[in-house]
Amino acid sequence: MKIIAIVAVLLAAAPAVAKPWQGIEPGQSKREQIIQKFGEPSRVVTSEGKEVIAYFGPKAIQGTKQVQFTVDPGSQHVERIAVFPGPVIDKESVESTYGPACPSSGKVPAAPCYQKKITDDFRTYLHYSKLGLAIFLNEDGKTVHSFIFTPQPAGK
Repeated sequence: MKIIAIVAVLLAAAPAVAKPWQGIEPGQSKREQIIQKFGEPSRVVTSEGKEVIAYFGPKAIQGTKQVQFTVDPGSQHVERIAVFPGPVIDKESVESTYGPACPSSGKVPAAPCYQKKITDDFRTYLHYSKLGLAIFLNEDGKTVHSFIFTPQPAGK
């Protein structure tokens, strides 16, 4: 039961265009909101033309090992949030929080559900397209490696 409470605190968010994390919403929130909410980051780097604001080590955000916010340097909008949870979170907790696998019939229900996918480098993830959320699993296929929050595609 403790793990579910941790998941709820770590991932709590209200329905919106993009799934927010800790009050920061991809596609809507701006860089300044990150700094106001979480303070000075551990590190800021530029990668592929985007600014990555990272919190880890002594500045890790509660419940995480690390969080990376990717920001568009022009608009200053948050484009992506990568959350690496501190506690072990299992797939069952994810399903009870965000929704089960989508039916194999191909018909996607109105409620959020995920499609299990594999990256080019054979990493398994659960893609909640309606939420703009991808949850990458560890090699065991049962526990979470990271949560990736992005703006939800238009029309979803």
